[in-house]
Amino acid sequence: MTAPHIVDPAGLLSEALGDASPDLLRSLLQTMINALLSADADAVVGAEWGKPSPDRTAQRNGYRHRDLDTRVGTIDVAVPKLRQGTYFPEWLLERRKRAEAAMITVIADCYLAGVSTRRMDKLVKTLGIHSLSKSQVSRMAAELDEHVAQFRHRPLGDAGPFTFVAADALTIKVREGGRVINAVVLVATGVNADGRREVLGLRVATSETGAAWNSFFADLVARGLTGVRLVTSDAHQGLVAAIAANLPGAAWQRCRTHYAANLMSVCPKSMWPAVKAMLHSVYDQPDEGSVHAQFDRLLDYVEDKLPAAFEHLDTARADILAFTTFPDGLWQQIWSNNPNERLNREIRRRTDSVGIFPNRDAITRLVGAVLAEQTDEWAEGRRYLGIDILAKSRLTLLPNTENENEVTEPALALSA
Repeated sequence: MTAPHIVDPAGLLSEALGDASPDLLRSLLQTMINALLSADADAVVGAEWGKPSPDRTAQRNGYRHRDLDTRVGTIDVAVPKLRQGTYFPEWLLERRKRAEAAMITVIADCYLAGVSTRRMDKLVKTLGIHSLSKSQVSRMAAELDEHVAQFRHRPLGDAGPFTFVAADALTIKVREGGRVINAVVLVATGVNADGRREVLGLRVATSETGAAWNSFFADLVARGLTGVRLVTSDAHQGLVAAIAANLPGAAWQRCRTHYAANLMSVCPKSMWPAVKAMLHSVYDQPDEGSVHAQFDRLLDYVEDKLPAAFEHLDTARADILAFTTFPDGLWQQIWSNNPNERLNREIRRRTDSVGIFPNRDAITRLVGAVLAEQTDEWAEGRRYLGIDILAKSRLTLLPNTENENEVTEPALALSA
């Protein structure tokens, strides 16, 4: 389409309204933009189009057409060409990136909301945009990388100490080396000094190994993770070893939900309902003494009938009852990884629509943005734990030389 030099606004509007075209706004925008480009090119060459002038510095030489994605659809922009020199409307177009900033924001928001690229392609077509490819969508989402990197590498010292930490991993499919493999996303959350939860960090690893967990926790400690009293997780050996190596003053709580699944594997199917009921009754007790007494009754029940279950329970006792050394008002928040499982479900909801990720950077971008968004919501919501009970949890009872209990901050009594 050749950009007109002279526009009759009244006649153009009358004709467009008379035709009642469904693309009225798009047509008007295209006409006005092309008219502005023509006038701008006239100012550059020093003379109006088709008129002689002593001030002219160059001649017009046709047009080159560009597609411009706008809120009302893709329009055809006719950029004037010059015989000498070049003309490019920097105020309207960006070289090799001509989509509106607002459209880029919408696409990025859709990506974060878990809308698949295929559905986004259909969505933008309903807006009249036909040139947006899946690769363009990925490039638009790349602007999130800087925000995610700042979130992943932020210092943790100012928000600490983090009395309670939970760690978990989930698998996501990614394409590498021409085949689809399972990558592992390591995630840790913690309760900060203000009693609010926040995501401490994430890392994409090839597999869930001890080395991966050790590197992950070492990075958290280097960024300022301190004051950890308890870490809740499943019984992955590499994870447990990494906790002991990097957080020597912290206890480990074996997730009660994961443990129940492990115990079920060594119980006969016919006996599992009774064992499960008794195991749940252990957690229903009101204080530490009652919890241990009920656990003893559970051991007595299975000792003769189920020797394998007895050994399993007896070996795991200290790990699954670590929560009892803390105030009973927060047991439900620390004895399982269920809060992290809910976070994992939200990540799954966003990532399942993508399916197979093209690379690990794409996993980090999307999962990191979801976790940053969740941390902001936690910061603005209600406290996860009260300040008073959190402060009480940081106190340690130590026997002194006179056989009396002395209340001490763990930072001061860590060596003891």
